[in-house]
Amino acid sequence: MKRVKALNFILTLILCLSVLSILSSLMGPAKIPLDQILSNRYADILRLRFFRIMLAIAAGAGLSLAGVILQGVLRNPLAEPYVLGVSSGSGLGAVIGLLFFSTGIAVNALAFIGGGLTIVLVCSLARVDKRLSPENMIISGILVNALFSSMLMFFISNSYSPRIHSIIWWLLGNLQVYNGLHVAIVAVVVLAGFLVTIIFSKELNALSLGEEEAMHLGVDVEKVKGILLLISALVTSVVVSMCGIIGFVGLMMPHLARRLVGPDHRILVWASILMGAVFLLLCDVVSRIIMAPRELPIGVVTAFVGVPFFIYILRRTRKVYFK
Repeated sequence: MKRVKALNFILTLILCLSVLSILSSLMGPAKIPLDQILSNRYADILRLRFFRIMLAIAAGAGLSLAGVILQGVLRNPLAEPYVLGVSSGSGLGAVIGLLFFSTGIAVNALAFIGGGLTIVLVCSLARVDKRLSPENMIISGILVNALFSSMLMFFISNSYSPRIHSIIWWLLGNLQVYNGLHVAIVAVVVLAGFLVTIIFSKELNALSLGEEEAMHLGVDVEKVKGILLLISALVTSVVVSMCGIIGFVGLMMPHLARRLVGPDHRILVWASILMGAVFLLLCDVVSRIIMAPRELPIGVVTAFVGVPFFIYILRRTRKVYFK
């Protein structure tokens, strides 16, 4: 019965995502009359909105995927790419690329390297007797996040680049994209990360019971954790390199999905990525129309929702999270 309810919930999310995608294509500073939607006059606007919608879906799904991985591996509802410093590490790499290089490939590569090095550093700091301590990872992530955020601000405050305004805007989260290739890159990486996570969904279920219980069930705990953490870092890095730092999506959506469909990662991963896609697409619509014709950075919108949610979870951490 629970599986039927979960399946119905997932189908409902798919329907909501489809409807919201259509509505999003019609909303924005530029008003497109319904009877002229397919006219050549508005073809370019619709094409850009389509790219933006696809990027919002891919980015929301990717950040939620990273969040559900981290929360499952670390068994902590506060774990997400932003809290563990992966977002700031990727952002630092991307800003260095934007300031000192002119190619998008360099920016994407440095963002990935930054995210990868961040997760390596956090894991190194969190190791106790050659094993990763979930509690230490949260503390290490907060410290590394603070360090890289400071370094990021150092580069920005000491730069005289004429691109500095666009860089700051990008750091606050920006889904505007002019090249379908960028959308395809994010989508392919997120899809690959999703497939790998689904393959390891049973191992994630075992890890949710505790590392000792997982080892008794035959799970190579350190190997599985390493693979999943790498997937989380890769997906986050690619999303950040294209969209900037968008916080709290990876915190909220997996947590809500767990409450709604239960802890089984074979279902939870599906629900999380779909909820992330719906949420970020909805936030994008809000960011475009709430101050039209001006646009609000999408990271600001997610933060308005995410900060109160973070406080709510923080107050509940005294209670049992995994059941």
